[in-house]
Amino acid sequence: MRFLLRAATEADRTEIAALIDASVRGLQAGDYTAVQIEGALATVFTIDSQLITDGTYLVAVAEDGSLAGCGGWSYRKTLYGGDHFARVSEPEQLQPGVDAAKIRAIFVHPAYARQGVGSALLQAAEEAAVAAGFRRFEMGSTLTGVSLYVRKGYRETGRVSAPVGGGEQIEVVLMSKAAVGLS
Repeated sequence: MRFLLRAATEADRTEIAALIDASVRGLQAGDYTAVQIEGALATVFTIDSQLITDGTYLVAVAEDGSLAGCGGWSYRKTLYGGDHFARVSEPEQLQPGVDAAKIRAIFVHPAYARQGVGSALLQAAEEAAVAAGFRRFEMGSTLTGVSLYVRKGYRETGRVSAPVGGGEQIEVVLMSKAAVGLS
């Protein structure tokens, strides 16, 4: 499959939100309950405007102009969550060469799953972070994404529960990778 990667813009917000919704509902139903998914779509799995503002969030555009995926990286401390999950927002800037860049919010539309979109977004994010001076990466992965990230050299460093409202939580897998041996 062919697609173009480009920086996300404010004009992409509506399409990104629809893509995240389709991705979570279509690809994560085997790992989270319907109640957890609904809660996560209202809290954790929302757009993080800071990534768009910083120019570190990408979209993968399919040949027909639709969004096949989105994702990116951050030079800020926030590990996961979007605008509606501000309680874990940490906008302080990280120090390249000292801190780990954060790989953030990679979602693939179900119509483009397992066609290299997630891998391309991950690789582009890692390369941009390395170009900015970072030598390590960290992320908070969904259960659904773990197998991809393990194949790309990430290792699990822990697990946390993220509250998504209504007394529900989702499990988030903390993962890391050194920049050497980028795939």
